[in-house]
Amino acid sequence: MLGLSTNMTTFKYIIFAIISTLFNLAFQYLSFKVYLGFGSLYVAMFAGTLSGLIVKYVLDKKFIFYHEVKDKKDDAHKFALYSLMGVFTTAIFWTTEIAFDKLFTDPNAKYLGAVIGLAIGYVIKYFLDKKFVFIHKGEKVL
Repeated sequence: MLGLSTNMTTFKYIIFAIISTLFNLAFQYLSFKVYLGFGSLYVAMFAGTLSGLIVKYVLDKKFIFYHEVKDKKDDAHKFALYSLMGVFTTAIFWTTEIAFDKLFTDPNAKYLGAVIGLAIGYVIKYFLDKKFVFIHKGEKVL
C-alpha cells in the first residue's frame, strides 16, 4: 500500500509542478507584454517566480504534505521557510533561463530554459521541503 501512496504523491507533485510552471510562464509572458525595457527578462523572471511560488506553496502545503496551519503566524513561518528552500532552486531556474536566452537566437528559447530549470529545481525542492519545511511530528531536523 505504501507504493500506491508514494506513486500518487509523485503524480500529484508532477501535476502541481506543471501547474506552477504554467503560472510562472504565463506571468513572464504577460510581463513582457507590459514591459520590454532594460532588464525586462529579470522583471519577467521575478514576476513568474513570485506567481509560481505562491501557487506551488498552496498546492504543496495542502495536497502533498497535508500541513494544517495553526494560525497566520505558522503559515507565514512555513511560507518563509518554503521560500528560503527555493533560493537555491530559483538560482538553477534563473541561470538556465538566462543561459538559453543568451545562447539561442529564438526569443522563445528562454521559455524552454525556464521549463528545464524549473523541472530540475522542483525535484530538488521536494526533498528540501520534506526535510526542512513540512516536518512531521517525531521527525528530526539535522
